[in-house]
Amino acid sequence: MGMNKTVTILHLYPDEMNIYGDRGNVLTLVRRLEWRGFKPVVLGRGIGETKGIDQADIIFAGGGQDKGQIAVGQDLLRSAGRLHRAAEKGIPMLTVCGTYQLFGKGFKTAEGEEIPGIEIFGATTTGSSHRMIGNIVIQTEWGQLVGFENHSGKTVLEAHQSPLGKIIKGYGNDGRSGYEGARFNNVLGTYLHGPILPKNPVLADFLIKTALTNRYGVSELAPLDDAAELQAAMTAAKRPK
Repeated sequence: MGMNKTVTILHLYPDEMNIYGDRGNVLTLVRRLEWRGFKPVVLGRGIGETKGIDQADIIFAGGGQDKGQIAVGQDLLRSAGRLHRAAEKGIPMLTVCGTYQLFGKGFKTAEGEEIPGIEIFGATTTGSSHRMIGNIVIQTEWGQLVGFENHSGKTVLEAHQSPLGKIIKGYGNDGRSGYEGARFNNVLGTYLHGPILPKNPVLADFLIKTALTNRYGVSELAPLDDAAELQAAMTAAKRPK
């Protein structure tokens, strides 16, 4: 199907923001592209580097320690303009936990450190002493998504901000609102670790199809056998919170 057409995946801060195996999301995107005959190219962009944003078909960034987010937050601000332009163009992005927080308006850590965000999401996050951890299931436009959350940051969405989904089981953004994550255009923010894409192939394919439509005008994806992935998600969804 892909006839070796290239798809560029930009992995932001792979060393600093990869605390819960979030790199597995990138591996999932790579494999699902390869299985369909496309040629994925993964670019890693660390602090102080500038490559990749303008060339990226998909952008991914994971979670990290609160103290590590200070340097990442400062670096993100330097790229805020280009990330906003990419978001407006419809480039698909997946941001998990710490980077999700920094794609909002800011993060105030439990120690009182304030880290400004790049404001793609209308959301603010405050650190707390309550760690929200466990299996989580949310209802979204793609159906149920399953993951594992582990965060003490409480994210509050502004009234105009769309969430990623509604909580079926778990804590979500703040443990109170009933919502999880955020979405602007094709930019997704979430607390679902696990990582999220291996257990939720429908979400991986949303990112892939959006990228292929943007780059090559592809309107359909070749189906894959997702039986093992869906069984893993079903098992995780039945586990206690």
